[in-house]
Amino acid sequence: MALIVFSPGNLHALSVRLRILGGSGAFQYGPFNCGMQRRWKKPVDSARTRLEGRTRDHRLDKLMVQLRNLRLALALRELISQQRNGYASLQLLSKWRHEVGLNIDIGAFLKKYPHVFQIYMHPVKRNHCCKITQKMADLIVEEDAVIRENEIDTVQRLKKLLMLSTNGTLNMHALWLVRRELGLPDDYRSSILPRCQHDLYLESPDTLSLVSRDEKLAIAKIEQWRKKEYTEKWLAESETKYAFPINFPTGFKIQKGFREKLKNWQRLPYTKPYEKNDSHPIHNVERLEKRIVGILHELLSLTVEKMIPLERLSHFGRVFAMEVNLRELLLKHPGIFYISTKGSAQTVILRESYNKGCLIEPNRVHDVRRKMLDLILSGCRSIGEPESAAWVAEEYDQGSCHELQNIMCHVDTENSILELETDSDSYRKRHITEELPCQHFCDSQENSE
Repeated sequence: MALIVFSPGNLHALSVRLRILGGSGAFQYGPFNCGMQRRWKKPVDSARTRLEGRTRDHRLDKLMVQLRNLRLALALRELISQQRNGYASLQLLSKWRHEVGLNIDIGAFLKKYPHVFQIYMHPVKRNHCCKITQKMADLIVEEDAVIRENEIDTVQRLKKLLMLSTNGTLNMHALWLVRRELGLPDDYRSSILPRCQHDLYLESPDTLSLVSRDEKLAIAKIEQWRKKEYTEKWLAESETKYAFPINFPTGFKIQKGFREKLKNWQRLPYTKPYEKNDSHPIHNVERLEKRIVGILHELLSLTVEKMIPLERLSHFGRVFAMEVNLRELLLKHPGIFYISTKGSAQTVILRESYNKGCLIEPNRVHDVRRKMLDLILSGCRSIGEPESAAWVAEEYDQGSCHELQNIMCHVDTENSILELETDSDSYRKRHITEELPCQHFCDSQENSE
């Protein structure tokens, strides 16, 4: 028996072999594995991978980022309005920022939107406080007034939702989650429901039921579009009877055989949203999926802005007989729906209702919310308005704090500069420049004292 001598050279070679064998799972070197091939792994095809690899609509994504900032501003406004004096300190708001989903410093966020939030130094407590501007407060009051004026449309919208359900009932918690999307006031349970008991009634504290069906309302939005396509464009009935409007995002790649599959799917018959499955049970998977697409299309058409968060949409899965993977189904139809992952949430948007990031058929509630969004988009432009100075002078005593005078002088100076830039008359420009409005204001304050 031969002896194995472990010389330094043999030990080094042994360590190299052990490193090769144990370092990686696949043997890449050696005489015994030179003919072995690496196993090819099939790429994973799931709803998550298709969501990441979908063709994005950058205009809709940009809109969702802007709407997220508006939602954060409204959430902070709700917290401020709950305070006794109508304002809150920045120290208190910084403790609440995680509750509203704000991941940046509260002061930096408030300073970005001076048309929405008003930051000032409290004359007594000597700390920075925040209050909602008069512009934003007026828009909130206007939105509430418009919602209450459209109470008849709101009741019809609720009736159509109940008619979409399988047993004519809706969960009150699910309805509360989408109250803003449906244009409902926050107190709809005490303001709307008691006045329409002949149409709706609370079967239990958490269940809303329909009294009787109204067949005049059992007409889906998609059916109106089909009638318009059939009469105005003179298309064949076979092309429009079960079709949906298709609008692919820019840059969408059409693969081979996709057009033929889409054409066959458009002609596929299905049970319409307001028809019941009891008389015509569905056994075909494709027809069942197309019925769910019709229900989702009608549900999004009933919303104010034709969009709804995907997480809240899942609360209606069982009551609307949509017990499927909704995200996977929505990704199969990129020409009808779009899922935006911007704005810290996944939001389903009805593509046919938007053009270049704008709603094609706006309504009164959407118009008021668009004005709120304009205040967010204005940023720090056109600041230094007279109404801010008037509010400071009206809220506190003029002689209690010398810093309030400096604020008033600074605002007045900015107004004079803005007038100089917009005035084309050079003589008036020199005249206003020579006058010092700040000094006149401070002198008038000293005389009043």
